[in-house]
Amino acid sequence: MTADPPPVDARPTRPRVDLFLLAGEFPGADHAATLGHAVEYAVAAEAAGFDGVWLAEHHFISYGVCPSATTLAGFLLGRTSRLRVGTAAAILPNRHPVALAEEAALLDAVSGGRLDLGVARGGPWVDLEVFGTGLDRYTTGFPESLDLLLDALSGRPTVAGSGPTHRFRQVAMVPRPARPLPVWLAATSPPTVHLAAARGLPLLLGMQVDDAAKAATLDRYVATATANGRDATGAEHVSAHLAHVADTVAEAEKELRDTLPGWLARTREYVRIDGSPPAHRDLDAYVDHLLAIHPVGPPEHCVSRLTGTLAATGARRLMLAVEAAGHPDRTLANIARLGTEVLPHLAVPGYGPGPSVPG
Repeated sequence: MTADPPPVDARPTRPRVDLFLLAGEFPGADHAATLGHAVEYAVAAEAAGFDGVWLAEHHFISYGVCPSATTLAGFLLGRTSRLRVGTAAAILPNRHPVALAEEAALLDAVSGGRLDLGVARGGPWVDLEVFGTGLDRYTTGFPESLDLLLDALSGRPTVAGSGPTHRFRQVAMVPRPARPLPVWLAATSPPTVHLAAARGLPLLLGMQVDDAAKAATLDRYVATATANGRDATGAEHVSAHLAHVADTVAEAEKELRDTLPGWLARTREYVRIDGSPPAHRDLDAYVDHLLAIHPVGPPEHCVSRLTGTLAATGARRLMLAVEAAGHPDRTLANIARLGTEVLPHLAVPGYGPGPSVPG
């Protein structure tokens, strides 16, 4: 008697693996060159077999010089044919949610459905003053903005605003999404995790915490989702990692220690809306922390680290920050080595190794 064949599962056996591009400014490159390099990295990622690229958005600081993740996403969708392009994340309190929904629907339509929209609460920065949205949009108004964005992307023909912040008559959604468009939510605090879970939105998990902290976050997510009648088992959470390949751990760490502290120091350019100074972390200690928890080293070390994340957290999608070596040639070499020496050896736990699944 022959055994029954194993069940067919539509999921790829390899997790989706994307780049995470912050478009950070390093010595020797001005803003235009930095953005040009980011485009090069995305094109190289498609050639190297990555599934997608996520784009960070920052305002008024050189830690990341892309102020509109949706605009750069549109350009990259036009420059690529297979790659998914996501925003990680568009800062929702700086924008009118319906305007952002219109842009997302447009990009989804012209790209054949290759846009992944991620949004974030952001911080209490001067952005809120410059764009005229105010601190309330960051604090009490964020859930209302998120719900209005989701309504506008639901596929319904019209949208209206009835909340205290957004109040307007019913208008047509043009272009109207052909289907409800998925939205990811960047979450670094329990309230935002609960907000996402209650709405069934997958999370963008940042680089600043280790696998245990990410697993605890997803445990909170599951508890809240279950309490709200949501099935959390299929949520496609994305875990962000610093990734750098070299022949040895020592070589990889040295390359990043030469550049990473100066890049991270640029986060001190943030200006709080209330004028108070932002907290300044110990950069050397933070670099030590990042190097200890992320895939930095030879290919087999990177595979082990990322496989451990998949097993510990249950995340099924990874995004790898690759720019930290600070030079275009080193970054392009890093992308190529990740594509050939790391990606083919990653597998969703329980499903065995397998090839990349495009798109």
